[in-house]
Amino acid sequence: MYILVVEDDADVSKFLVTGLREVGHVVELTTNGRDSLMLAQTKHFDALIIDRQLPGGIDGVDMLKSLRNSNVHTPALFLSGLGQISDWMKGLQAGGDDYLVKPATLSEILRRLELITAPKQVAQKQSVEPD
Repeated sequence: MYILVVEDDADVSKFLVTGLREVGHVVELTTNGRDSLMLAQTKHFDALIIDRQLPGGIDGVDMLKSLRNSNVHTPALFLSGLGQISDWMKGLQAGGDDYLVKPATLSEILRRLELITAPKQVAQKQSVEPD
């Protein structure tokens, strides 16, 4: 999978990028909402992993809302330190497909990515396979 990681914390981004690459994914990293928004609008990613709190004037929720309003429907997993129910709801209402609270294990992140991208992968396989 081609994954965009949107994370400004150096330790968390290193953990995500290293772990995802070790299991075979291609990963791009951005550290703020503005760069992430531009990149996600110009490249086709299979999934997004988005932190809620980002520098640069656009947080993760606003970034995803802008993407959804621009007709970009890439599956999105929020990975955030904000763990209240209201935080989860904001992420899901913005168009997020799932929400995990930090810290999370790599196996949990991989499982959630698998779940949010599975319907898209099945649909793509069915449209390619001959009847």
